[in-house]
Amino acid sequence: MSLFWFVVGQLASTETMSTSKKVITRDEWERKLNDVKIRKEDMNKLVMNFLVTEGYVEAAEKFRMESGTEPDIDLMTITDRMAVKKAVQSGNVEDAIEKVNDLNPEILDTNPQLFFHLQQQRLIELIRNGKVEEALEFAQEELAPRGEENQSFLEELERTVALLAFEDVSNCPVGDLLDISQRLKTASEVNAAILTSQSHEKDPKLPSLLKMLIWAQNQLDEKAAYPRINDLSTAVLEDPSI
Repeated sequence: MSLFWFVVGQLASTETMSTSKKVITRDEWERKLNDVKIRKEDMNKLVMNFLVTEGYVEAAEKFRMESGTEPDIDLMTITDRMAVKKAVQSGNVEDAIEKVNDLNPEILDTNPQLFFHLQQQRLIELIRNGKVEEALEFAQEELAPRGEENQSFLEELERTVALLAFEDVSNCPVGDLLDISQRLKTASEVNAAILTSQSHEKDPKLPSLLKMLIWAQNQLDEKAAYPRINDLSTAVLEDPSI
């Protein structure tokens, strides 16, 4: 992300300027940008980090062969991790729990919040499938005891059980629990926990760097007119409006 560091440098250099904006031409901007050197190996590691963290095992393997960049974890573990994530996203929470325990039983043993959220997702799936009696029994036997020990768990349990009070969940104030976004949220939490257990960052570095780039550009906007990136998907420099 040479552009990010360059923007930060430009931001620092304008701190002592007057209130009038400095105008930086495209030629000057690109000339200075080219002076910022980033090692290709570092860029490759950044790409590999994204592929591994997001679970693109085939792309990671292909990139490893083409670039010679070695991942910091066994790529086979990505397949296992993605199987867990897919199970949660499909609503097969019990299968996901079994897979997590096969990977590393300590993940759930040492993370009561994650285990509660997985059990909560199991309850949501029972309610989604209209298994009311089974849902009530499961809530009472598996979740209520945990709610007695933790106030936040109890509040989440009460919110989930409230789904049973509405025939039309589309008008239910807690109907969002049945949205696919809830499955994705739980799957993301499990994915992060598995990565942490493997001593790997739970979030890829690339999106964070892009957010930092946006922040740096917004700060520099107040001090200078310069060629900026408005569309991160193309990374095209657009001339400043003067």
